[in-house]
Amino acid sequence: MLGLTTIMNRRRTKQREAILAVLGNASDHPTADQTYEEVRKQLPRISKGTVYRGLRVLEEDGVVKELSLPGTVSRFDATVRPHYHFRCDRCGRVFDLDQPVIEELDARVAKRTGYKVTHHELEFRGLCRECQWRSL
Repeated sequence: MLGLTTIMNRRRTKQREAILAVLGNASDHPTADQTYEEVRKQLPRISKGTVYRGLRVLEEDGVVKELSLPGTVSRFDATVRPHYHFRCDRCGRVFDLDQPVIEELDARVAKRTGYKVTHHELEFRGLCRECQWRSL
């Protein structure tokens, strides 16, 4: 799990540690509301605003990444290195894919278009294992 020691100019708080723990243990990139519900199991008196602000601070500091996927609410990912995602069309959950990022794709698109490409994000769609099993 990532640690808050990577945050340089911010105070370590038990709230941010709890948020990071929830994200680090989630395999399906929870929404802010889902994160709040999980954090409340550890810190029952925490407010939704504290969780939302904590997510924003962790994102600003590069410890978590907000996934703004088209057609859905934002989700949060504790893996900030470049990687691809899979979104289930039935349940809406989002998973990391253990596939190498095609780095030369950026250069290829830049050469063809003349654009300055800084990175790309790729999402695969279909049915997750659980939803496939339910449809049998």
